Amino acid sequence: MNAIISASELASDLAGPHPPVLLDVRWQLSVAKAAGEPPFDGRAEYAAGHIPGAAYVDLDRELAGPAGGGGRHPLPDLAEFGAAMRRAGVSSNKPVVVYDGGQGWAAARAWWLLRWTGHPDVRVLDGGLPSWQGPLQSSVPGPALAEGDFVPVPAAAGLLDADAAAALARSGVLLDARAGERYRGEVEPIDRVGGHIPGARSAPTTDNVGPDGRFLPAEELNARFKALGATDGTEVGVYCGSGVSGAHEVLALAVAGIPAALYVGSWSEWSSDPDRPVAVGPDPQ
Repeated sequence: MNAIISASELASDLAGPHPPVLLDVRWQLSVAKAAGEPPFDGRAEYAAGHIPGAAYVDLDRELAGPAGGGGRHPLPDLAEFGAAMRRAGVSSNKPVVVYDGGQGWAAARAWWLLRWTGHPDVRVLDGGLPSWQGPLQSSVPGPALAEGDFVPVPAAAGLLDADAAAALARSGVLLDARAGERYRGEVEPIDRVGGHIPGARSAPTTDNVGPDGRFLPAEELNARFKALGATDGTEVGVYCGSGVSGAHEVLALAVAGIPAALYVGSWSEWSSDPDRPVAVGPDPQ
């Protein structure tokens, strides 16, 4: 099963006899705003216009737990996550398509969580809402939305903690999905210190997509990751700042046919502990 779906394919599926459940996960990273500029409000964006039938999912509240020692976007409580997915209409026997505002990070976080907790059929709309050429809906499904039956059951594989990520950087391939300047430690706008996990390799997730925000062809992605060391039989892991853009890199790897695990705590967790080593500069070590 392909991990992504085009807008034309989605339109066809929605018109078919077994339409997918649609999740709208519009979100932006919270950074300092100019004076008087309101913060991004994904729910308001959803209310202003969304793909007909989509349910809104709040990344910060439903796809992550409270920020703390486990990072800025740690795993959500799985019972609460399951309840949120059922409210959104997610069932185990129905396909799910997730989209966001176009960056793909938030949709990938929802895709990764659903896949890791056992949903068999989840895809991300390639290019997000900007790729959609059909009508938009401003009314909210509300009580009319049928509740689903999905119960999350986490997999034994696919998730890394800090120790496992450190070990994988030595025994396999650990990819850092952040911008290169953050990997090198030249700037760090959010976390306590800049740099990267020793042994990790810089692989900015922005290099996985074209100018239109859509993923590069699978063969190009496969060649990119193999050049970074993700060859056949090599265990691969990914981290980022807080487990959101890293999920997008795991999605890109899936498109390329390469399985990968995600270190959800990522740099926000790793860098919060002053006893953990930090490497700087372009060299992984």
